[in-house]
Amino acid sequence: MLKIPELKRRILFTLIMLAVYRVGCAIPTPGIDADALSAFFARYQGTLLGLFDMFSGGALERMSIFALGIMPYISASIILELLTVVIPHLAQLKKEGDEGRKKITQYARYGTVVLAMIQGFMIAIGLESMTSPGGAMVVPNPGWAFRLMTMITLAAGTSFIMWLGEQITERGIGNGISLIIFAGIVARMPSAIHSTFRMVSLGEMSIFIMVILVVMMIGVIAAIVFVEQGQRRLPVQYAKRVVGRRMYGGQTTHLPLKINTSGVIPPIFASSIIMFPATIAQLIQVEWVQSAAQAITPGGWIYSLLFVILIFFFCYFYTAVTFNPEDVADNMKKYGGFIPGIRPGKRTAEYIDRVLTRLTLGGAVYVSAVCVLPTILIGQFNVPFYFGGTALLIVVGVAMDTMAQIESHLLQRHYDGFMKKGVVRGR
Repeated sequence: MLKIPELKRRILFTLIMLAVYRVGCAIPTPGIDADALSAFFARYQGTLLGLFDMFSGGALERMSIFALGIMPYISASIILELLTVVIPHLAQLKKEGDEGRKKITQYARYGTVVLAMIQGFMIAIGLESMTSPGGAMVVPNPGWAFRLMTMITLAAGTSFIMWLGEQITERGIGNGISLIIFAGIVARMPSAIHSTFRMVSLGEMSIFIMVILVVMMIGVIAAIVFVEQGQRRLPVQYAKRVVGRRMYGGQTTHLPLKINTSGVIPPIFASSIIMFPATIAQLIQVEWVQSAAQAITPGGWIYSLLFVILIFFFCYFYTAVTFNPEDVADNMKKYGGFIPGIRPGKRTAEYIDRVLTRLTLGGAVYVSAVCVLPTILIGQFNVPFYFGGTALLIVVGVAMDTMAQIESHLLQRHYDGFMKKGVVRGR
């Protein structure tokens, strides 16, 4: 990789931008008692706050200037993606190519700033009411000055992270937004390894169980790589057509359908929804609310069942939003393409939809297994199982995408790829 000057510059630029992001995660927001905040967050590891803290790389727990992370940008992008189905103007922009995508990206930036300011203001109000288990106030001097300062600081931090991600995408290697989330998750790996070895040294976990966990973790990673690269290739034949004095078409290609079309969106949405009651219950001291929240805490069978149901729902929902078989069938018919044995037009759309529905079922089962397995391990073995669920899917998927882009640079310059046999395909 280092033999290619352009690729070397891109990799170094990416590493420098990620280092800037990690430095920003350590800069605290003014006006907060760090010790009281840390003691408060120790009680919220299984709630929505713990989930957001994972995606921010621990910045939320320290309430740094990057506490909101990149989640407002992801939320704004997902909202716009869903609105393209409802609003005809956005649907038309999506079909206009690069110019339309630039306009949608601009809307996403505006939406990110608005969401970040709203979330920053709500976090400021919430911080003022927080106290540590010892009774210390998280915000020693509450008031409108603290609220406005926190809102502006967190919104500016999110905007800067968004700019960092776009710079990595344009001038670095890989998808910048995904790499920022990747960096935040992986940043916790050293502390997780240290905690595991400390439990072994104290006798709280046997070496045999640790070996089993390591082998199982490697097996799950291998399964994720295998499934994420899996495709169902529908053969597509293009009829010959004469344009002027030249004949075009006649070639055979394929339409690749991913097993997991929705990616990591279903477990993220499912985790957010199922953890929301547990987070609210911490603020509402009512007996039946506390009992309901206790029933859906991670590790229980009710939590696992609801988690799997929500994953299945969002797998089908997000696949239906992002992939339209009718548009694909119309484009194929427009350019003279057809699936052998299937009539063009409506019949082709129905066939693609039927195949995609079956693939989505397999993808939902796969995502559910990967996300529920770590929860079972945590409950049975009482270990800090770091690589699990949504975090594991993001880490492996982003690593595969980045490797695929680096390999494309190598192959363009007649170098071998990462592996002598086979090609690395990202998601």
